Amino acid sequence: MGEYNCSLLSNGEGNAQQDQHKQDQTALYTQLVISIALGLGAFITFCVLRPRWTGLYAARKRQKNAASNLPVLPDTFFGWIPVLYKISEEQVLASAGLDAYVFLSFFTMAIKFLAITFFIALVIILPVNIHYRNYSFPPRHQSQALDYSPNPRISFAGTANLGGRSNDAIVMVQGGSKTYPSSLLWMYVVFTYLFAALAMYLLITTTQKIIRIRQEYLGSQTTVTDRTIRLSGIPPELRDEEKIKETIENLEIGKVESVILCRNWKELDDMMVQRLVILRKLEEAWTAHLGHSRARSTQASRDRAQSRAATREDAPLLEDGDDQERDHVAPYGQDRPKTRVWYGFMGLQSHLVDAINYFEERLRKLDEKIESTRKKDFKPTPLAFVTLDSVAACQMAVQATMDPRPMQLQANPAPAPSDVIWQNTYLTRSSRITRAWSVTFIILLLTVFWSALLVPIAGLVSLKSICSVWPQLAFALDSNSISQSLVATGLPTALISLLTVLVPFLYYWLSTQQGMLSQGEVEMSLISKNFFFTFFNLFVLFTIFGTASISYSKVNDTLAGASKDASEIARKLATSLQDLDNFYINLIILQALGLFPFRLLEFGSVALYPITLIGAKTPRDYAELVQPPVFSYGFYLPQTLLIFVICTVYSVLQSSWLILFFGLVYFLIGSFIYKYQLLYAMDHRQHSTGQAWLIICNCVTVGLIFFEIAMAGLLALRTAFYRSILIIPLLAGTIWFSVFFRRTFDPLMRFIALRSLDSNAPFGEVSPGESRYERETDHGRAVDEDDETGLRYINPSLIIPLEEVWVAKGRPNGSSHVDGPREEV
Repeated sequence: MGEYNCSLLSNGEGNAQQDQHKQDQTALYTQLVISIALGLGAFITFCVLRPRWTGLYAARKRQKNAASNLPVLPDTFFGWIPVLYKISEEQVLASAGLDAYVFLSFFTMAIKFLAITFFIALVIILPVNIHYRNYSFPPRHQSQALDYSPNPRISFAGTANLGGRSNDAIVMVQGGSKTYPSSLLWMYVVFTYLFAALAMYLLITTTQKIIRIRQEYLGSQTTVTDRTIRLSGIPPELRDEEKIKETIENLEIGKVESVILCRNWKELDDMMVQRLVILRKLEEAWTAHLGHSRARSTQASRDRAQSRAATREDAPLLEDGDDQERDHVAPYGQDRPKTRVWYGFMGLQSHLVDAINYFEERLRKLDEKIESTRKKDFKPTPLAFVTLDSVAACQMAVQATMDPRPMQLQANPAPAPSDVIWQNTYLTRSSRITRAWSVTFIILLLTVFWSALLVPIAGLVSLKSICSVWPQLAFALDSNSISQSLVATGLPTALISLLTVLVPFLYYWLSTQQGMLSQGEVEMSLISKNFFFTFFNLFVLFTIFGTASISYSKVNDTLAGASKDASEIARKLATSLQDLDNFYINLIILQALGLFPFRLLEFGSVALYPITLIGAKTPRDYAELVQPPVFSYGFYLPQTLLIFVICTVYSVLQSSWLILFFGLVYFLIGSFIYKYQLLYAMDHRQHSTGQAWLIICNCVTVGLIFFEIAMAGLLALRTAFYRSILIIPLLAGTIWFSVFFRRTFDPLMRFIALRSLDSNAPFGEVSPGESRYERETDHGRAVDEDDETGLRYINPSLIIPLEEVWVAKGRPNGSSHVDGPREEV
C-alpha cells in the first residue's frame, strides 16, 4: 500500500487542478446524459401506457366522485399535457381538497423564489465571478478557483479586513492577472439579506392567500366533521354521555346533538382482526378446492373490481350476474384442502382436518362471540367526540379553555370519522407519552446510524478518500474519467436518492406506533420525521463529512473540534459547501430529470405488481391489486423541501446560477407531475385541512437559518470578519420572524374565524322528529359526495356487518357442507 501516493491523484494540489476541473465537467455531462436518458425513457413509456392502463394512470378519475368534474384527458401522445396545464387552482381545490392545494402552492412559491434568484444570479453574481474569479463551467471548486484563507499564496493590499476601511483592500492571487477587490465581498452580505427577505415575503404572501382560501373553504361547510370536537381529559365523574352533554350545554356555547364516549374496545377490535385472518384462510381454502386459475382479466373486469372497491366494505365482492370471479377461479374440482390442527400437552400433537369445515366452524363461533361482545358495556375512557349544532359553537369550544384544572376537558377539532384510528382511542395518556418518547429515542439512535452510514457514502465523492481506503480502486478510477464520474458522482447521488425513498417507510411505521388518534396526525408526524432525516442527515451531516475538505482520518478530529468550538461548525460547513457544489448540482439533476418521470410512471406500483400478482390467490387478493396507489405527503414533501433548502443555501455562492437553474427545472417538472397524480392517478386522503403548510413554513425558516449560518462562516473563512458579523442581525431577525409567524398565522391555520362562517345553512329545515345529526349521516342522507360525510363517530367494530366469503355465490358463512353439492363458480 505504500507504493501508492494519493497526492498524485487528479484531485490533488498543484498542477492537477486543471485535470480536476475537466473531471468535474465530465461528471456533470455524464450525469446529464444518464438523467435525460432515464427520464425521457420513463416519460415516453408513460405516454404509451397511459391510455392503455387507465386503471392505474386514471384510477382516481374513474373512482372518485370529486374528480368527475375534471376535464377528460385526451388519449393522444402529448395532447393531455396542455389540458392538464390549464386546470386552475380553483379546480384543484374543488377536486383534490386543501391538502393538495397547499402542496402545489409550495411548488408555486418555490418557482417564484427560484426564478427571481436565478435571474439575479445570472445578471449580477455570474458576471462578477467571470470577471474577477476566472469563472468556468462547471464551476471549479472554490478552494481551487481562489483560496481566501491566510497563507503565503495570498497577499492583502491596503487596509486589512479587520479594519473599517476594507473598500481599498485587494485580494490578489499570486501569479494571476486577476485581482478580487475585497469590497465585493459585500455582495455576499447584500444578497444574503435580499434573498432571505424575498423568502420571508413569499412565505407571508402565500400564507395569507392560503388562509383566505382555507377560511372560505371551511367556513362554507357544516358537515358533521366541522361541527364535532374531540374532548379529552374527561374526569371519571363525567365519563357518561348524558353528563358530558349537560356539562357542554351548561357552558352556553351551543346545543349538543350527539356524544360518542370512547370506551375500551380492545377485546372487540382484536376479535375483528382475528376474524379477518380466519376469513382470508377460509377464502384460500375455497379457492384451492374450487380451482385456481390465473386467467388474464379483461379491462372490463378490472373496471368492475375498481368500482366495487370504491363501495362500502360490507358489500360482497361477487354478486349475481357478475362473472368477476371467473377471471381468477375456475371450476377445476380439486380435492378439499386439509389443514393441520395442533392440540394436546403444549400443542405437541396434531392431526389433519378438512380446512373448509374447520375455518367455517371457527368463523361461526367467532361471529357469535363478536355479536355477544358488542352488547357488553365497555369501560369508558377520558376521550369523547361531541357534535354540536353549529360550526360557530364548535369553533368557540376548540378556541376556549373549558376547565380551570390543567389537562382536563381539552377541546380540539375532531378528525373526520373515517380518519380516526379507533384502536388508539382507548390508549391511556401515559401509554401515549411512553410511546412518543420511545420513538424519539429510536430516531436518535437511527440518526447515529445514518451518520455512520453517510461517512463511506461521502467518501465516494473524493478520490483521495477512496485512496485512503482502497488505493488500487482510486488509481484505476483516476485513469478513466467516465468510470470516475460514475463512482464519484453518480453512485453517491444514487445512494442518497435511494435513502430518501426507503427510509420514509421506516419512519412511517414508527409514526404509526406513537398512538396518534388520526391518520392526519400520523401524516404530519411523518413529514416532520422525514424532513429531519433528509435535512440533518443527508444535508448537514453529509456536508460536514464532505470529503473535499475532510478525509476519513479527519472525521474524528472534525467532530472533536466542532464540539469544542461552535465556530468550527460554521467554518467546516462553509468549506464543505464550496467543495460539494458539483455534487449537489448532480443530485438535483438526477432528481429533476432522471427520477421525477419515474414517479409519473408510478414505477414502484408497476414493478411490484408482478410480485403481488404471484402471491394473489383469492378474489379479495385480486381486487386489492387494482386499488390505486396512495399519495402520501410525508413521503414526497420532505425531499422537495430539501431541494429548496439546497437551492437557498447555494443561491449566493459561485455556482448559484447553475444550482438555481436546475432547482427551477426541478420544481417546474415536479409541480406538473404531482398535479397529474393528485388529480387523476393516485388516491389521497384529505386529512389535515392544509395544516401541512405550517410544517412547510417551519422547514423553510430552518433552511434560511442554515443559509445565514453558512454565509457567516463563508465570510469568516475569507477573513471578512466584519461582514460575517453583519449576518448576525439577519440571523436574529429570522428567528424573530419565525416566532412572529407562528403567533400570527398558526391560529388561522388551525381554526376557523367566526367571521368566516357562512350563516346560511344549505340544508333546509329538519323534519319533525328527526335530528340534524341523523339527517346528515348514513342513517339519513349525505350532505355532499365527500367520503367524510354519511358517517357517524363510532367504532366500526361495533356496527359494521360481518363480511362473508368472497368466493362462492350466495354461500353464507357456515352454510356449506362437505357432502353437499358444489355451487357453480
